[in-house]
This record gives sequence, C-alpha cells and structure tokens, in this order.
Amino acid sequence: MAVCPLCNSLNVLEMYCPECNSRLDDSGKVSDFLDPYGHYNDEETVKMGDGYPDTAKNQICPHLMVCNKCGYDVVKFEQEK
Repeated sequence: MAVCPLCNSLNVLEMYCPECNSRLDDSGKVSDFLDPYGHYNDEETVKMGDGYPDTAKNQICPHLMVCNKCGYDVVKFEQEK
C-alpha cells in the first residue's frame, strides 16, 4: 500500500499564497477536514467519499493548504509512494 509523504512527515510542502505571498499551512487531508471522524475508517473507504473520483485509483492524497493571513485556500494533490 502506498503512503502519502506529507501525511507521514517524509516531505514538507512549501507553497505561498498568490493573494498575499504568505506561506500556506498544510491543514491535512481534505477528508479529515470534511469528516473529523473519517480517520477511523480504512483509507480506501475514506478515498471513496473525499469528493475526488480518482484519488484511490491514482494513489493521490488531497491536502488542504490554507493561508492564515488572508484566508485563501487550495487543494494540493500529493502523489503517494
């Protein structure tokens, strides 16, 4: 089974806000943001309900990146390895 390098602290994603140029914070997997109890389910079940149709098939982990200064947010898709 593949693992997300961001979720497992193997990589750090450094992105900057296009609005105010502040560093974006990684708020974790989108599924954790949408369903705070989702981490109790197995990863395949969570991916089926994360709102992105190909995350399970393509082994991609969607992370919510948020600017704490201006509120900008974006989803970054990280390839699992």
